[in-house]
Amino acid sequence: MAININSKLNDQINVWEVNLAGELDVSTAEKLKEHLHGLTDQEIVDMKINLEELEYIDSTGLGVMIGVLKKLRADGKEIYIVNPRSNVRKIFTITGLDKIFKVEG
Repeated sequence: MAININSKLNDQINVWEVNLAGELDVSTAEKLKEHLHGLTDQEIVDMKINLEELEYIDSTGLGVMIGVLKKLRADGKEIYIVNPRSNVRKIFTITGLDKIFKVEG
């Protein structure tokens, strides 16, 4: 199980653009946590996390995203979940996190 994380700061719209591919679970969550917190340490802006290529997410991965969202919301910023696959979107819906995160696409 592996995850690939690519990110860049889009200066034009002042947002972190993060692309995830692979599987986000207990074995890869710490890598994502370190990466996302590293981004927020550089710049506190909205974050768009593209899940188009994410095949799987579990509660550990959701917990990482919630932790980062709390950090961003303290400064009035949001996380937008973009293009989740149907199985990943279902996890957000079942857990009610589709009401917490801004889910698009």
